[in-house]
Amino acid sequence: MNRRDAIKAASVTTGLGLLGTVGFAKEKKKQADKFKFSLNTSTISGQKLGVQKYIEIAARAGYDCMELWLPDLKVYMDNGGTLPALKKLIDDSKVPVVNAIGFAPWMIDDEEKRNAGFKQMRQEMEIMAALGCPRIAAPSAGIGPTAQLDMFIVGERFAKLIELGKETGVTPQLEFWGASRFHHIGQALMASAVANNPGAKILADVYHLFRGNSGFESLKMIDGSMIEIFHMNDYPGSIPREKQEDKDRIYPGDGVAPFKQILTDLKNMKGPKVLSLELFNREYWAQDPLQVAKTGLEKMKKVVQGIV
Repeated sequence: MNRRDAIKAASVTTGLGLLGTVGFAKEKKKQADKFKFSLNTSTISGQKLGVQKYIEIAARAGYDCMELWLPDLKVYMDNGGTLPALKKLIDDSKVPVVNAIGFAPWMIDDEEKRNAGFKQMRQEMEIMAALGCPRIAAPSAGIGPTAQLDMFIVGERFAKLIELGKETGVTPQLEFWGASRFHHIGQALMASAVANNPGAKILADVYHLFRGNSGFESLKMIDGSMIEIFHMNDYPGSIPREKQEDKDRIYPGDGVAPFKQILTDLKNMKGPKVLSLELFNREYWAQDPLQVAKTGLEKMKKVVQGIV
């Protein structure tokens, strides 16, 4: 090989190396975009600061987005706050609201109360639509501890709720609670199957998967489009599962939840995922809310490191 050929070969090799570097960088960016980090304002709700302050804290702490609670929004409006003003505050904060937590009793058997629950859900969906929020939680509010749940009936009601979401532009996220009668991800999956609607979404949660004894292997079985929001928290190993309560939730990584498995399964699902910190820890509620928000974000990012 002469000198000219050697230089040409070296140039080609260098170019291929640069292409490999660029390709690797793009792949890393693609993986990094898989997860967005959200603050569910329950995490700092014990300080009772109000929705405007929660928005400010989410922005100052560095979150990508947030989840608001309908009871907080109703307090804001009862005190004279307007949705256009709040929408401007959210837009200015650059931290969009991606989901809302409400408690309309849409699932219950009592027809009169259920109709009222659907009416409440419509009103709350319209509130969130005005704030630019595309989703709302749909838990089993009003279902008592001895209620008999028929998943075929629950699925039919969920189908109706999904259609209501299409009318308002705010999609319901079917949520199971680990300590309730509607406690298992299997119930949520069956109700979604009965709903027979491509708009069916499930709102899952580390604590509720553990507390309701769903386990975590089921995440491998779920089509990625069904989960858009995933609540992040952890649980201590020192309290029996059946005895654990919402107040026992701790920062991700501070307990015994199998985050490597959980996050790997979420990463392998199609579509981006919002990891939203949802805690009700009374010790955290007694601390500076901005510091709690910052600490929670750092803890979430730490457990994600090495997965993406």
